[in-house]
Amino acid sequence: MSADTVAGDFLSLLAARRIEPLRAESGTHAPPYTEGTTVFAFHCAEGVLVAGDRRATAGNWIVTDRIEKIIEVDDASLLAIAGAPAIAFEMARVLQTSFEYYRRSQLQPLSLAAKVRALARLLRENLPMTLQGVGVVMPLFAACDPKDPQGPPRIFFYDPLGAQFQAVDFAASGSGSGTIRSILDYQSRFGVPKPSALGRVEATVLALRLLAVAAAHDSATGGVQPGISHFATLRLLARGRIETITEAEQRAAWERAGIDKDPQFP
Repeated sequence: MSADTVAGDFLSLLAARRIEPLRAESGTHAPPYTEGTTVFAFHCAEGVLVAGDRRATAGNWIVTDRIEKIIEVDDASLLAIAGAPAIAFEMARVLQTSFEYYRRSQLQPLSLAAKVRALARLLRENLPMTLQGVGVVMPLFAACDPKDPQGPPRIFFYDPLGAQFQAVDFAASGSGSGTIRSILDYQSRFGVPKPSALGRVEATVLALRLLAVAAAHDSATGGVQPGISHFATLRLLARGRIETITEAEQRAAWERAGIDKDPQFP
């Protein structure tokens, strides 16, 4: 085949020269990598509640039940990570540094649009790891717009390639997200009151119930175990502040919900 008939890509050139590209052997002996899963966010009366279980797995192994998946990027932004923690934590550190550097150098916070695009760019830069299937990250991002301090916080979700979407009512990511999205969709359409009308305590109860149901159907979701003081990570993003919903608050909400009194609860 002449050089003129070779298409303009590297694989076509190898085929024209009858050179077989090197391919990695795929087998069952490759060590599994650590993954974190099941985070979600929904609008409530006080802002946006961002929640996540605390389990990380590697294949069939439970690596830890103490991972923190909800990260405070700055005083107006929360990042919820689902996927490879090693890469997701590094993305969070890069965002924290770049947001703070811009605030100090320009004497004003970065705009919401620029923050959303900054995370999208990091995901696109992670494309090689994503294509290898060992470094996929699908985060959620909740933030307030510094140009609209009285406006409500907003929720964004991403695909592994960096495409960004704004959620109207809620968003979820990770292996337990299917269950949680179905329940939140039902509650947003037919619930009385809707999740967006719930106060802090009622929103906390809903978040714990969502994690309990997700954990009952997905082994990678850790859920909540009050018997060993093991609770979720819950952060409330409101206008001008981020608050952590403590374990004491979660325990009170858990007892109020009466989840462990349900005979269907494992």
